[in-house]
Amino acid sequence: MVASCKKVFVLDTNVLLHDPQSIFRFQEHDLIIPIIVIEEIDTFKKDQTEIGRNARTVSRNLDALRSKGSLSKGVQLDGGGTLTVDVSNHPFKDSFPNINKSPADNIILACAKAQLDKRHENVVLVSKDTNLRIKADALGLVAEDYNSNRVEVDELYSGTAELFVNYEDFDQFFEMGMPLLDDEEFFYNQCITLIDKADNSHTALGRFNGTDRRIHPLRVNDAAPWGITPKNREQQFALELLLDESLRVVTLLGRAGTGKTLLAIAAGLQQIVDDEKYNKLLVSRPVMPMGKDLGFLPGDVENKLRPYMQPIYDNLDFIVAANTEMRRRSSMTVGQLEEGGYLNVEPLTYIRGRSIPNQYIIVDEAQNLTPHEVKTILTRAGNGTKIVLTGDPYQIDNPYVDGSTNGLSFLAEHFKNQELFGHVILTKGERSKLAELASVLL
Repeated sequence: MVASCKKVFVLDTNVLLHDPQSIFRFQEHDLIIPIIVIEEIDTFKKDQTEIGRNARTVSRNLDALRSKGSLSKGVQLDGGGTLTVDVSNHPFKDSFPNINKSPADNIILACAKAQLDKRHENVVLVSKDTNLRIKADALGLVAEDYNSNRVEVDELYSGTAELFVNYEDFDQFFEMGMPLLDDEEFFYNQCITLIDKADNSHTALGRFNGTDRRIHPLRVNDAAPWGITPKNREQQFALELLLDESLRVVTLLGRAGTGKTLLAIAAGLQQIVDDEKYNKLLVSRPVMPMGKDLGFLPGDVENKLRPYMQPIYDNLDFIVAANTEMRRRSSMTVGQLEEGGYLNVEPLTYIRGRSIPNQYIIVDEAQNLTPHEVKTILTRAGNGTKIVLTGDPYQIDNPYVDGSTNGLSFLAEHFKNQELFGHVILTKGERSKLAELASVLL
């Protein structure tokens, strides 16, 4: 957050829990942390969730800053600003006499109002709580969302593009690939639709190779892994990326029913059971909230996990049923895939600290992950491992992220020009006419 003049930022608790390094991201500006925020951080420190880990990181960061001086008097930060823990008592009823209640949010508002009375301008309350920002604005305070790691979901990289060409260019495209002109620019592995300028119905599908700067035809035009055939152009692009073992990270975004998880699982089974490119298919999804104890459900771990993983098993059952030829040859059921060591379905709760080599990993519902959680998953990948993340940034259940701050959108935007990365946003629902209608209208 850069400004033309020095500002004072009063931080809400949720900012620190969202990004424990946020105190170092305000450059030359001064930070105020109300003492009530420290108390709220303390209530989270024993949690075994990502929020708990962030709370402990905040505490360690603040404890390390104590070596520079008294936090209550203010300590210097490397960016040129200062950090102060405000221990003063700012009764909310004195700052805002028309409002009597004094929860933690109101104490934070009173702290911001006291800073404004002292400095008269350039005081900003930073919070990820929409209602707190509304209250601050109504009370005459400037309030902002914490925008670090924010990716505007409506402007998110789509992974696809269209290029209008002359009819005679198609021959060159199929023979040796089409070189880019000087004024044309695409990202590594971006999927391109070539369209004839004279006849828009004449098209061809390709993928941009950033090494030789040419668009090459898709390699898997006729692919139907485990009997699942692509039903539209984006699904064909998705299979191209999923079946390319040179790509180590693939993200598939799209609303419900677009085939994200189904295609990912089918491509994984093809490369594990048939092609033997990977040792195992590991399918996972966050149990909300991530890291939540599964003891509230009866039975062993498998029984506790089954309700959360049922959407994955639904896709597996559909794929096995659709692949009649494979069933006649091997009679493999989902249970036999698991017993044979081809398939493992588990929650993300247990992934921290692991090293996972030569596996095909699918993380479903990845829009519910924070950027830090996505980083944790990617850093578990050993040699030969491929990770596919699927999700819908418009359908988020995690209260601590939204469409612009979730880890899936963050990854898609920041990896978009990497040679080992592929990405497609699927737009057309193929589950059923009813599902597509509900997804669009509701």
